[in-house]
Amino acid sequence: MLQLWGWLFYSIFSLTQASPDYFTLLNPSNRTTDDPGFALNETIFQVSEELIYNVSYASIDIGQVRVKLLEKNLKDGRTSYHAIAYIDSYKRIPFVNLHAIYESIFDSSIYSTWFRSRKRMDSQSELIVYSFDYPKHRMYIDFGTLETGKMNSRDSLTIDTLCQDGLSLFYFARALLQSHTQPHIPTVVSEKKGNTYINFHGKRSSEEIDAIPYPVDVVHFDGEADFVGIFGLTGAFEGWFSNDAASIPILAKMKVLIGNIRIELMEWKRDGWTPPRYSEEGNK
Repeated sequence: MLQLWGWLFYSIFSLTQASPDYFTLLNPSNRTTDDPGFALNETIFQVSEELIYNVSYASIDIGQVRVKLLEKNLKDGRTSYHAIAYIDSYKRIPFVNLHAIYESIFDSSIYSTWFRSRKRMDSQSELIVYSFDYPKHRMYIDFGTLETGKMNSRDSLTIDTLCQDGLSLFYFARALLQSHTQPHIPTVVSEKKGNTYINFHGKRSSEEIDAIPYPVDVVHFDGEADFVGIFGLTGAFEGWFSNDAASIPILAKMKVLIGNIRIELMEWKRDGWTPPRYSEEGNK
């Protein structure tokens, strides 16, 4: 994600700065779970939820994304969540060897407080950690050696709003699916600023995927990124999330430099969840 929907999920995983229209500036104590400044769907959070996606390009399966909500924590009166995503290219794909692990800790009002990227691509590897000091208006970026876990250098960026990383943005999009809003999100990708525009228009439709033997009731959204993100993500993207309280991402399509990729739900573990069946009667 929105910054591996990051979004890969939208960059799957860049850093985003949300526009002041959607976040109270800087002081997190001014934002509460009960009144985050917009209507959040908090029922999306279920610890141990695990979603697995197939990634394809031109009808060729190229990799898999697995996203899991690990835990819920309470500290200093605030609730936060810890999520992790694994991105792996399939072994049978020639000339591509990518394995990445992204972790995010984010407030229940969905802004990032910590993010870590561990990635291997061919012979290269990286370890990068983002940490957010909102009172000081700084985001610190630590660069390290993946093999040893040792951090070697630090950089920083000035921030003037509460921020997203790509993985927290995956949950942010789910929480705002039915909001009928059009947020404009200034975005930082690989330490460069860009912009993302998302249209949560709430249009209901049906989609068919291999993992579900019937048309799924979904809500569509679309958007555009004016930056180049991970896997060459650039330009237009769109997604279809389940039309229910869980807002499970069912399908996404994204433009990359070499064409278009498709990200499709293939497995899930979420207590009590059954994909909603689309009904023409219910659409009247």
